[in-house]
Amino acid sequence: MNPLSELRHLLGLDSLDSEQLLALLERAQEFHCPAGEPPVMHDLLRGKTVANLFFEPSTRTRASFEIAAQRLGANVLNLDMATSSTAKGETELDTVRTLEAMNVDCFVIRHKQDGMQHWLAEQVADHVSIVNAGSGHTQHPTQGLLDMLTIRQHKPDFHKLHVAIVGDIRHSRVARSAIHALSLLGVGDLRLVGPENLLPATDENIPGEPFTDMDAGIRGCDVVMMLRIQKERMSDSDIPDAEEYHQRYGLTLPRMDLLADDPLVMHPGPMNRGVEIADEVADGPASVILEQVNNGVAARMAVLATLLDR
Repeated sequence: MNPLSELRHLLGLDSLDSEQLLALLERAQEFHCPAGEPPVMHDLLRGKTVANLFFEPSTRTRASFEIAAQRLGANVLNLDMATSSTAKGETELDTVRTLEAMNVDCFVIRHKQDGMQHWLAEQVADHVSIVNAGSGHTQHPTQGLLDMLTIRQHKPDFHKLHVAIVGDIRHSRVARSAIHALSLLGVGDLRLVGPENLLPATDENIPGEPFTDMDAGIRGCDVVMMLRIQKERMSDSDIPDAEEYHQRYGLTLPRMDLLADDPLVMHPGPMNRGVEIADEVADGPASVILEQVNNGVAARMAVLATLLDR
C-alpha cells in the first residue's frame, strides 16, 4: 500500500511517520531538476486550482509553490492579503469558504498564528486540501522536506551524520520542522547551538544537545544549518547586537576549519549576511543554500501532487 495514499493535508511533519517522510522525499527527487536544465513538467493537476494565501511576507516559499503548481499543470491563484477583504475585517475562514465556492481545490497558507491551518483543515470540504506554508514559530513542513532532500542528495546515511542547527532556534518554525524530520530519519548526532535565551525552552522537550559555545557546538559536524534572528517574534530586549552576535555565533571562514571534511552549509533564507553568516561562507564551496532553493520547487511539487492526485 502506498504510504501516502491517505494523506489529505500537510499541516506539520509531526503528522508523518518515517515511511511517509521517505516516500515524500523519493517523490520530490523524481521532480528534481538542477538549475539550468529544462524543468520537469506534468499535467497531473490539470483542472485543479491552487490558491496561495500568505498572511505573512514570503519570497522563496510563495514563489516556489506557484512554480510547483504551474509545472504540475494546475491553475494558480495568488491573493495579496494586504489588499484582500481580510483588510476590511473578513475572517480567514470566510475567505477560504468564498474561494472554496469558486472550486479551489487546495489552499497553501502562511499565517502568524500557530494552529490556524489545523483549524481551517477541520472546516473545509472533504475534497479540499490545506498545506501549511509556515505557521507562527512552530511549523514549516515543506521547508523541512526540502532541507532533508538537500542533505539526502549529498549524504544519504542520516545515521552517521553530525548536524548542528545554529542561531535563533526558540523562535524558528524552520528549526522545529528540521529537528522533527532529522529525528524521524534517525540522525546520529543533533546539536542545537545559540545563546541561552534563543535555545528552546527546557519544558519543550525538543530533541538535540544544547550548546551555547559555537566552536564546541559545530566541531566535527557534517552539516551546519544557520538560522536568522527572528526579530519579528522577539521583544526589543531579546534582540542581540549584530556585531557581537556575529563574533560569537556567526559562521565565518575560520570556523569552517572546525567542521568535518566535505561539510554542508545550509540556510533557509533570507540571510543576514555579516550577522549569522559571512559572505565568503554563504558563497563558498560548502554552501548548498541555492540548492535548497532549487529543491523547494521539487519538494512542493511532491506535496501538491500527493495531495491533489489521490
